[in-house]
Amino acid sequence: MPETARAVRFDRFGGTEVLYVTDIPMPSPGPGEVLVAVRAAGINPGESGIRTGALEFLYKTHFPCGQGSDLAGVVTALGDGVTGFAVGDEVLGFSWTRSSHATHTAVPVTQLVPKPPALTWEVAGALYVVACTAYAAVRAVAPKPGETVAVSAAAGGVGTLTVQLLRAMGVRVLGIASPSNEDWLTAHGVERISYGEGLADRLRTAAPDGIDAFIDLFGPQYVELALSLGIPRERVNTIIAFESAQRLGIKAEGSQSASTVDVLAHMTALVADGTVEIPIAATYPLDDVAKAYDELDHRHTRGKIVLIP
Repeated sequence: MPETARAVRFDRFGGTEVLYVTDIPMPSPGPGEVLVAVRAAGINPGESGIRTGALEFLYKTHFPCGQGSDLAGVVTALGDGVTGFAVGDEVLGFSWTRSSHATHTAVPVTQLVPKPPALTWEVAGALYVVACTAYAAVRAVAPKPGETVAVSAAAGGVGTLTVQLLRAMGVRVLGIASPSNEDWLTAHGVERISYGEGLADRLRTAAPDGIDAFIDLFGPQYVELALSLGIPRERVNTIIAFESAQRLGIKAEGSQSASTVDVLAHMTALVADGTVEIPIAATYPLDDVAKAYDELDHRHTRGKIVLIP
């Protein structure tokens, strides 16, 4: 076992320029934990918000700070009391200590599930945040077969899974996205609606009998839009516009409300059996973490960007 691992760190709030990769002491798994050699780790917009300080009101940061929630890899060591996993097992899951953007991380076994052989490392390492967030967002608006649900950022990391879950439930989906995503959305049974000026009119034209629910995956302007369309507050959910949600009395349910191994195992099974897919937009080596976030921060990727340590 090497004495050191490599991990992403930042020492101050800022843009991608504050990110660096450094040697750290090899993590040691505590009771109920395993050490995972990370094969793939997705990146997410929330991590950019933490890095810039925009989410400091939700997630306190202590420097130097690590990064990353999504992970997939191989168990290389067991902590005391661990049962159900063995050295050599392939797993996927999540870290709540901002530690997955690294070559190795110690993770409680209560945050891991076995990786199905059908999943590539990239997909397995990209699964947790988008899968649990999409599950929570869909659950929050309680869609029924035959209803119409609008989704903003419908072709993003969370959006691609959200629209597929809705379609699997027999829901008509209006996916707000750019023209470049037309083919992918159409192939998955989603009606693309262009964002920008005139969006409200386009949505009304597409659904003259009204829209039953709205899932916002982008920002506060869509929360305001949903309410202007007459959608009941209890059927509007945002995963990002927290201040608007509190002020306007709508829901703000995301990955935290669905971060359980039961939900993770359920979503993993749906991906493994092909019910839904996770598009991989790009992969980057760990040392190119800043470039990966530069691409993510443009907010025009379809699917997930993944680090390969």
